[in-house]
Amino acid sequence: MCTTNKPKRLLCIVSNMDAGGAETFLMKMYRQLDRTCYQMDFVVSGDGRGYYEHEIERLGGRVFRITRKTKDFSAYRRELFDAVREDGCPVVLRIGSNAFSAIDLWIAKRAGARRLALRSSNASDGQAGLGMLLQRALRRPLTSVANVKIAPSDLAAEYTFGPMAMRKGEVHYLRNALDLDAYAFSAEKRTAIRAELSIDADALVVGHVGRFAPQKNHGFLIEVFTELLKSRPDARLVLVGKGELEDEVCAKAEAFGVLGSIVFTGVRSDVPALLSAFDALALPSLYEGMPNVVIEAQAAGLSCVVSDTVTRQADVTGLVEYLPIDNTTAWAKVLESAATVERLDTRTAMTAAGYDISSEAKKFVELVYGVATIESELD
Repeated sequence: MCTTNKPKRLLCIVSNMDAGGAETFLMKMYRQLDRTCYQMDFVVSGDGRGYYEHEIERLGGRVFRITRKTKDFSAYRRELFDAVREDGCPVVLRIGSNAFSAIDLWIAKRAGARRLALRSSNASDGQAGLGMLLQRALRRPLTSVANVKIAPSDLAAEYTFGPMAMRKGEVHYLRNALDLDAYAFSAEKRTAIRAELSIDADALVVGHVGRFAPQKNHGFLIEVFTELLKSRPDARLVLVGKGELEDEVCAKAEAFGVLGSIVFTGVRSDVPALLSAFDALALPSLYEGMPNVVIEAQAAGLSCVVSDTVTRQADVTGLVEYLPIDNTTAWAKVLESAATVERLDTRTAMTAAGYDISSEAKKFVELVYGVATIESELD
């Protein structure tokens, strides 16, 4: 029950509100809120309107657009300070892939925010050398400003906050939960999606959902798929998403002679239906925090083949197989085998593992809005 006439507001600081994993996580939580009691606003610095911005406005949220940090840091700092002041919100959540994201919380603190939450979104950000050394050296002092530390997995928690924070029980575990009924396998949706994409009913379909970026390792996936076609010429690869490397991936597929067997869908709003149409999910990422799509795929009873850089906590149903990203033949064989696994209803197992959205949304409110205190679950 609300204790005031106005909803308690949360200001989320993100790069943009496109359909990435961190943004999708926020929107899943946002949709679950009693918005007469709780509201969410967003500070973004990306170019153009993000994928979710129309929905945010429809739900009653506000979007503050500021200068990109890498373009003009002084302007970014000033505009972020002003956005926190204008929003008048004492609660700020920063979604970031490393400790440097906490700099924004220091700015928010100066602007008057009192509850400062930092949620790790990844187990790496691709940095090496000096960048990695700085991240490790500065993460403790940088993240000390966050009085609420959140992560989706063990690897993400350690990367952003460090092993000491985990040992001290400072990090809270908030799962990438789902509306499990919406993701349950549907033979009807499978038939409809395959018809829409002009894919035969008995074709072997490997799917990938993710932005076209270096982290996702699409180039390796094209090589794996080329190998798979040798034994299953009827196979199709469905790539869902968009990103800066899409043209490069398309060119590689053409060079390998497999472009005609690949479907590029762009960003889709019907991912649950697409997962029903797949026979296996492939995720050869270089690194991940807790990949949303692997959780979503398991909710659809779909077998997943993922790189061994992904946290073992991602396997909550036994449907996930881990492989090193060094052997395309091995990947092709495992994907072909995974595609034969019977689709089962995993809702009971997913609920038992804590991936039902209703329970995690309550935890989100308790952690981020400060309604109650929750003991760390990452000990």
